[in-house]
Amino acid sequence: MEDNKKKNYLTTNFGFTLFELLVSISIIGILLSMGAVSFTTAQKKGRDSRRKGDIKAIQNGMEQCYALASTYPTTLTFGTGSLTCPDTGATKTIALLPQDPKNDTTNGYVYTLTGPTTSIYCICAKMESEEGNASDTSCTWAEGGGYFCIQNLQ
Repeated sequence: MEDNKKKNYLTTNFGFTLFELLVSISIIGILLSMGAVSFTTAQKKGRDSRRKGDIKAIQNGMEQCYALASTYPTTLTFGTGSLTCPDTGATKTIALLPQDPKNDTTNGYVYTLTGPTTSIYCICAKMESEEGNASDTSCTWAEGGGYFCIQNLQ
């Protein structure tokens, strides 16, 4: 009788069935896909927050230039240039202008200078996941637009 119990114990399969493995793999796949979607959404929101912060920092530098020179710079080169105030020599308010977090040259930061004496500027960035305050890069204000824009404070 003892030998029979030992024999059954040794020949019994201890493992998973094919169905159990497939169910386990399916559940893991669903959890991974949900995590990837959440991570991607978090990345987009983080880049949008950085865009808003960058634009606000540029606005602060532009207002410092206006306080020093009573005018705004005519051009800005994002990612490589500095914010140098016109007619003040080498006075820089920002050493290196920020670049769009995705290095997007098509939908990156846009700077336009308008007004009768170039006294009005607009800086815009294309949002990825959040609603903006403008419908395009010309500072056409529209609630829920795809762009986030700011104008001069003076």
